[in-house]
Amino acid sequence: MEKRELEPEGVSEHSLIQRVDVRNTAMILLTSVAVLYFISWAQAVLVPLVGAILISYALDPLVSWLEKFHIPRPLGAALVLTILVITIAGASIPLKRETIAILDKAPWAIEQFQRAEARSTPDEEGVVEKAQDVAKKIEESAEDEEEEADEPDVMRVRVVDRPFNFRKFLMEGSSTILVVVSQVFSALLLVYFMLAAGRLYKRKVVKLSGPSFHRMRKAARIMNEFHGQVRRFLFVMLLGAVFVGFFTWLSFLLLGMEQAVFWGVVAGLASVAPYLGPFLVLVGAGVAAFIQFSSIEMGIVIALVSLVITSIQGNLLLPMLTSRVSSLNEIAIFIGLLFWGWLWGPVGLIIATPMLMIIKTLCDHVTNLRAVGELLGK
Repeated sequence: MEKRELEPEGVSEHSLIQRVDVRNTAMILLTSVAVLYFISWAQAVLVPLVGAILISYALDPLVSWLEKFHIPRPLGAALVLTILVITIAGASIPLKRETIAILDKAPWAIEQFQRAEARSTPDEEGVVEKAQDVAKKIEESAEDEEEEADEPDVMRVRVVDRPFNFRKFLMEGSSTILVVVSQVFSALLLVYFMLAAGRLYKRKVVKLSGPSFHRMRKAARIMNEFHGQVRRFLFVMLLGAVFVGFFTWLSFLLLGMEQAVFWGVVAGLASVAPYLGPFLVLVGAGVAAFIQFSSIEMGIVIALVSLVITSIQGNLLLPMLTSRVSSLNEIAIFIGLLFWGWLWGPVGLIIATPMLMIIKTLCDHVTNLRAVGELLGK
C-alpha cells in the first residue's frame, strides 16, 4: 500500500523503467556521436599519437635488448631511431631513381602506342575511335543548330580555359606538405620519448588503478596484453609485407618487368594498408607494364599477378596468422577497417586492427563492457 501511494498517479513501475532506459540510450548515442566528432576533429593530433604508440611498441624490444648491454634507454632509443631514419632515407634514393626511370619511359611508350594505332587498318577501328567519331558528329550537328538559332541581338560568349598556374598549385600544396612533415617529426619525437621512458607510464597506470593489490595486478595484466597483442600483430604485418614484396619481385622478374625490385618494395609497403594499398599497386603496376611493353595485354597480366599475390596474403595468410595472435572475428575486423578507414583514411586502415585488439582486451576485463568484447571475439 505504501508503494502505491508513493508512485505518481497513472504511472506504473514498468513505464518508469522504460523511461529510464530510453534516457540512458539517448545519452549513450549522443556521447558516441560527440566522441566520433572529436576523433575526426582532432585527427592532426591523434594520428601522430597513435602512430607513435604503435612504432614504440615495435621498437621497444630493440631498446630493451640494448639496455642489457648497459646502454641507457635514452641513448639506445636515439640509436635505434637514428638507424631507422638512415635506413629509410638510404632506401628511398634507389626507389626515387626507379620512379624517375619509369616516368621517363612514359612519353616514349605512349608515342609507340599511338603509332601502332595509326598503322591499324580502317577495318580494325577500335571502340575509342568509334566513340570519337560519334562525338564529333554530335558536336557538328549541335553547332549547325546553334548557327540556325542565332539572332543578331544575341551576344555569343566564349569560354577560354586559363593556363595551368604552377606557382598557385605549389602554394596550395605546400600547406599540406608542411602538415605532413610536422606530423612525421612530431611522431618521431614522441616515439623517442616513449622509448626513453620505458615502463614509466605502465607503472603510473598500475599505481593509479587503485590502492588494492587486486586492481593493480589487473591493470598490469591488461597493459601486458596490450603490448603483447600489438607486438604480435606488427610481426604478422611484417611477415605479410615480406611475403608480398618477395613474390611480387620474383613474379615481375620472371615476366620481364623492369624495376622489379622497386615494385616488390612498393607492394610490400602498400600491403600494410588493407584493400587500398594493393589496389593502388595493381593499377600502378598495370600502367607501368603498359608503358614498358606498349601492350594492354601485358598490363592486364601484370595487374592480375599483383592481384593474385595480394589476395593470397590478404585472404589466406594474414587471416590465418591474425587469428592466432588475436581473438577477433573476421566480421569485426572488416567492420573495423571500414570504420577507421572512413574516419582517418589510409592511416585508419593501418591502425584499425591494433585498435580493435586493444578495445577487445579492455572490454574483456571490464564487467560492464564484456558484451562488446563478446561481439568482437570469435
